[in-house]
Amino acid sequence: MNFEEPTQNGAARGSEAHLTMQVVNHIRAMLENGKLKPGDKIPPERDFSNELKISRASLRTGIGYLAAIGVLKVRHGVGTFIADGPPEIGKSSMGFMGALHSFQPWQMFEARLLLESGLAEFAAERAKEEHLTTLAEEVAEMYATVEHPEEYLIHDVRFHRTIAQASGNPILAALMETVTTALYDERRKTVEHARNLKESADTHREIYRAVRAKNGPEARRLMTRHLETAKSEQDSEPRTAARKFRRTARRNKSKSRA
Repeated sequence: MNFEEPTQNGAARGSEAHLTMQVVNHIRAMLENGKLKPGDKIPPERDFSNELKISRASLRTGIGYLAAIGVLKVRHGVGTFIADGPPEIGKSSMGFMGALHSFQPWQMFEARLLLESGLAEFAAERAKEEHLTTLAEEVAEMYATVEHPEEYLIHDVRFHRTIAQASGNPILAALMETVTTALYDERRKTVEHARNLKESADTHREIYRAVRAKNGPEARRLMTRHLETAKSEQDSEPRTAARKFRRTARRNKSKSRA
């Protein structure tokens, strides 16, 4: 596989990228030497992090990235498995490079709105049974993880990625791959402050049903509405995080005075 080390933008981002790539390259090596095969469950977090000599938080970041690009499959309450089907790890460097280019939120939104609304309509016209099965599975996992935002995000990203694959256009799917991976990289920084994940899951279910019903215009309309709503909610997450930080700081200050 042709998998190059990504360019680093800044010390903190470069350090995080290095740790993520450490996890990615380790799992790639295990796939290549046959220690892991499609359907296998990966080792427990404690064993894995000790082997790589990284924190469990860094390990989860790498696992989340691999799940977002389709190499791993996370099943809530069960474990993390190597995804069935042909491995896609060799294609992921383009997405990883995109994640490191510091895309602005408004740029991401415009790209998603332009791409995904059309992709949803194409998916409704062209989706195969395996795509519908995957979409249904990801919606089910979203409902199972509404109380666990970081896990929810993985299934959210995989849902949108499957929509792109179901469009039947590999060029558009490849473009979406970069956007999807960059989206995951940015979104996981604020997702813990997300609200209304149940409503988000409901919307994804509506999109799935439109695709399954082969209703292209409805799939496009629902995807557009979903993205516009998501942008509004995500714009508020940094403010929510800042308010929580100030409240915590005030409580800590009061305790120290007492």
